[in-house]
This record gives sequence, C-alpha cells and structure tokens, in this order.
Amino acid sequence: MQQPALEAIELLLNNGIALFVLAQNLYEFWVIATRPTNKNGLGLSAADAESHLSRFETLFSVKVDTPAIYSEWRQLVCQHSVMGKPAHDARIAAAMVVHGISHLLTFNKPDFKRFQGITAVTPGEIFNVLSNP
Repeated sequence: MQQPALEAIELLLNNGIALFVLAQNLYEFWVIATRPTNKNGLGLSAADAESHLSRFETLFSVKVDTPAIYSEWRQLVCQHSVMGKPAHDARIAAAMVVHGISHLLTFNKPDFKRFQGITAVTPGEIFNVLSNP
C-alpha cells in the first residue's frame, strides 16, 4: 500500500495541491511505528519514529487539535450513531470540518461515506480527481 500512497502524494504535490496532516494521524503513526512487528507494528525505535515525524512535518502542514473538534466530533457520532472503532474516523471527519478540509486521501473510503462535506479519495483515484475537480 505504501507505493500507491507515495505516488498519489507526489502527484498531488507536483500539481500544487496543499496537503495537510492531522495531529491525530501523527499520534496514530507513532503508535504503529513503535509497536513491535510481532504485534502488527513497524518496530521502529523512538528515535526513528521521531525522524519520520520530522519528515512528515516538512512535507505537510500539521493541523492541530482545537476544542472545536470535540464539539464537532460529538455531534457527528450522535447524528450518525457511530459506535466502536469508527469513532476514530468520526474524529478525523470532525477535524476536517473544523479546519475546512474537504478531501481525504485514504485506503478506507467507505468509512467516511456517512460524513457530509467529506470527499474520501483512494490513491488509485487521484488521477480522476485531478482531471475532474
């Protein structure tokens, strides 16, 4: 999955499209990056994970958490009866709404279908999105 994601990001950057990452995405990266490989993680040291965070911060504008995100998240989970792990996706949608971000690059497009104003796009769809904005 890494190669299609890298190609999509490169294409977006080469087309002058501003890319953002949410603080939540960076928290989740840290968890996966530092989790042992035998527990479905990357097994990186804290220093290596920090190096990757620094790289992400140079490539993407980081959108930080604000109190408004909680209020939006609460509204979304109640409105859509979100239960369990999908509440993490609702938090991403809430942060996007608060920060005025309309498009999301994701491999999990169906997880965001319920949220109005959010257009989820897979890496493989980037070429179509750029030709039909």
